[in-house]
Order: sequence, then C-alpha cells, then structure tokens
Amino acid sequence: MKKEVKDLHDEATGHSQLTMQVVEHVRSLISSGEVHPGDRLPPERELARKLKISRSSLRAGIGFLSAMGVLKSRHGAGTFVSSGPPALDSSSLSVLGALHGFLPWQMFEARLVLESNVAALAAERATDEHIAELAEEVAEMYAALTDPHEYLIHDVRFHRTIARASGNPILGALMETITANLYEYRSKTVVNAVDLKESAEMHREIYRAIRSHNPAQARVTMEQHLNLARIAQASEAEASAARGAVPEAPQASEASTSPAESTSSTR
Repeated sequence: MKKEVKDLHDEATGHSQLTMQVVEHVRSLISSGEVHPGDRLPPERELARKLKISRSSLRAGIGFLSAMGVLKSRHGAGTFVSSGPPALDSSSLSVLGALHGFLPWQMFEARLVLESNVAALAAERATDEHIAELAEEVAEMYAALTDPHEYLIHDVRFHRTIARASGNPILGALMETITANLYEYRSKTVVNAVDLKESAEMHREIYRAIRSHNPAQARVTMEQHLNLARIAQASEAEASAARGAVPEAPQASEASTSPAESTSSTR
C-alpha cells in the first residue's frame, strides 16, 4: 500500500516538474526576446522534441500558462504569447510550491473571503474592456462543456479577469497565488467533473452582476458559486482517488466540518 502511494506521489511530482520545464522554457523565450507579445509559439511537435517530453506533457504546461494569462490558444491558428503583461514573474509561481500543503477547506475559506469582495469591487470598477473579457471567457466556457481541461483554463482566466477589474494590485497578487494553485490541483481532477453547465451558468450570473455594476449581487453570486464549487471539487477529488489517478486531497473530508462550512451560505 505504501509503495502504491509513493508511486502515485512520484507520478504527480514528475508531472509538475514537466509542467514547470515548459514554463521555464517559455520564460526563457520571452526573456531572450526570441518571442514577443502577440507572437506565435513554435509548433507543438517542434517544442516537444526540443524539450524531450511528450506532447501531452507539453500541453499540460501550455494549459498552465494559458490559465495564468501568459499564453492564448486559438483554434486552428496555434498558441500565442498574450498581448498583455506576462505573469511569469508574478508571485503566483514563486509561492506555488508552498501552497501545496494547504487543506481544501482552507483554500475555499480564503477564496470566500477574498473573491466575494474582489467581485464586489470589480462590479464598481470594471471597465468596458474587463466586461468584454469576462463575456468572452463565459462564452468559451459554454463552448468547452465537453472538454473539462479546456473549460478549466477559461474558468481560471475568468477569475483572474475579475481580480484585475477590482483595480487593486495587492488583491490581484493574492488572487494570482490562489488561481495558480487552483489550476495546478484541478488540472488533475477536473476530468471527473459531472456538471460543467451548472458551473458555466454560475459564472454567467457573476458576469451579469459585474456588467450591471451591482456590487451586492456580485458578492452574493460569487459566494454561491464558491460554495457549489467546493462541493463539486471534493467529488472530483474523491473520484480521482478512487481511480488511482492522483492521491486524494489531504483531509478532504474536513471540508464538510471545517470553518468554511460555517461561512454564511447564500444558496
């Protein structure tokens, strides 16, 4: 039994190392000036051969960078460096390892405190550009209902856009650490998602509240979304553990009896 757990841990660790190998390579391409904002990356086959990794491992790294806003994939056109400021040097990557020890209920409690208020600020301060970006991410979520990994990328980007729309760079930096951890963990479990449509509908309601510049509604709707997401992600983790895909999240069962459970639910 101990050997099986160790094998699963080693597999997960190896996956993370390959993801970060891709991240570091893209970082070097940008830092050296070999690629610039708006440029297209070399084809997947070429990148995978250069890094000596499988194309599936390469896609995991590209997915991470897309969720962080560094890259943007366009169907049929390739993968491009985002036009906005790259997030490669943000605190999200430097603290990623330290976040792995956090318990699931602690992460959701932090998200409830931060994101509900960030959403309220976004409803007050969002520009037309922010609102257009949120609309695009919601549309992409609906388009990716049958592709959980693609859905997750747009889910994370939606939350990052809200953080930017809050107009507070300190809150934005805190949200970067949370969204990085969210993507890193959920990329291993989201394949077991059972109702992405419900999630997409909740994101649409958050978008509508921000578009209407209604802070109270944005806060309430974000709380509803996070309470539902906590339950859904606990189910995903249990399903993954049952299949032996990834180790079960530590103390995941505490989510039902943790302080997060006592946080006022708006459902």
